[in-house]
Amino acid sequence: MTHYWSWLLTAIGITGLIGAGKKLWWSWLIGLSAQGLWLTYALATKQYGFVVSALAYGVVYARNAHLWHKQSGEKL
Repeated sequence: MTHYWSWLLTAIGITGLIGAGKKLWWSWLIGLSAQGLWLTYALATKQYGFVVSALAYGVVYARNAHLWHKQSGEKL
C-alpha cells in the first residue's frame, strides 16, 4: 500500500469530524464509511489491530449517526 492511504484516511476522518462539529448528523456516516477503508488497510497491511479499532469506531459512528438523526427530526 502506498503512503497515500494514510493521507486519504486522515482527510476523510477529519472531514467527518468537522461536519460533526457543525452538528450535521450525516457527518457520522462519513466517519462510518472511512471504517471500511480502515478495514481494507488493516487486512492489506496485516495490521490486525486496526480491524478491532475499525469495528469499535464503526459502532460509535453508527450509534452517533442514529442518535443525531433521530434528534434532528429530518426525514431520510
